[in-house]
Amino acid sequence: MHPAGYDDTIDVRPDERFDEARLAAYLAGRLPGSDAPLRVRQFGGGVANLTYLLDFGDHQYVLRRPPLGPVARSAHDMGREYRVLSVLWQAFPLAPRAYLYCDDPEVIGAPFLVMERRRGIVVRRSLPPEFAHIPDAPRRMSEALIDALADFHGVDYRALGLEGLGKPAGFIHRQVEGWYRRWHDARTEPLPLMDDVYRWLLEHEPEGGDATLVHNDFKLDNVMLAFDDPGRVVAIFDWDMCTLGDPLSDLGALLTYWSQPDDPPYVQMTSMMPVGDERFLTRRQLVERYAERTGRDVSHIRFYHVLGLFRLVVIIAQIYIRYLRGQTRDPRFAALGQLIPLVARAAHSVATSGRLA
Repeated sequence: MHPAGYDDTIDVRPDERFDEARLAAYLAGRLPGSDAPLRVRQFGGGVANLTYLLDFGDHQYVLRRPPLGPVARSAHDMGREYRVLSVLWQAFPLAPRAYLYCDDPEVIGAPFLVMERRRGIVVRRSLPPEFAHIPDAPRRMSEALIDALADFHGVDYRALGLEGLGKPAGFIHRQVEGWYRRWHDARTEPLPLMDDVYRWLLEHEPEGGDATLVHNDFKLDNVMLAFDDPGRVVAIFDWDMCTLGDPLSDLGALLTYWSQPDDPPYVQMTSMMPVGDERFLTRRQLVERYAERTGRDVSHIRFYHVLGLFRLVVIIAQIYIRYLRGQTRDPRFAALGQLIPLVARAAHSVATSGRLA
């Protein structure tokens, strides 16, 4: 149960509103309880897909749609997210169940899906007060996070009918080339460090092992924890890039957004977690726990960390250029341009230092 009075939503941002009456008319009769009056609120976290609470009184749901303006073709795929979440819950209970997908942009202005609401705490840049009194909360959430990732990679995707979700052969090479292409589409000025990292990735590309489901954006703030237990995951979100591929790319992404107290400031700025707290597991401890739980060879994990940082540069550039073009007016995005060369520097540092940053 959630604490009395707890509210993780905000009023819908003015530029991210839609015709609520039209949505209510579309949903009426399609979901249990959807004939009741609809109240819409917005979940304020995250910087990409937009997420809303649909409150019908006795029934609540979550709506997800892509961000405003033109978006990268392979990202923000609500159809893909629905395909995954409509079945994954059967084998992996941490995945919320999706109930409905609408590809008609006339309803709210973009394709969207509606899924179940989970309740808990999403940890972002600071330790929430609910966990502040628990001395080992950072360690417990670290362990729960990496264990959830390991268990997810053990899901039998064929049994769920998801064997056609992606093309595992050549997955990593396509990742490198695809993100480099998107970098050229989104950059606002040349950045030679990105060219250097791209060449390093091509030269150090590992063979890879057996394919699994890959989340493609696994990090602490895409996970919801129980109100009363930082060591219990209740949901994992943001499945719009889920595919079949190399599971270590998920581990590399997690390392990318992770923080250690000895990180330089420009690395801590991009960490999607509380920074400066030595009670969290280190990157090396995360990797070791994952290897122990899965039995996978993690000897090339530095490559996947570099790839994660390389990808992060592009993601920041994609968000920033949308802001510059006026496709979103969220003031949080104004300073992202300063981060682009700093994260590229982090990627280059991990590539050339021979260790996890």
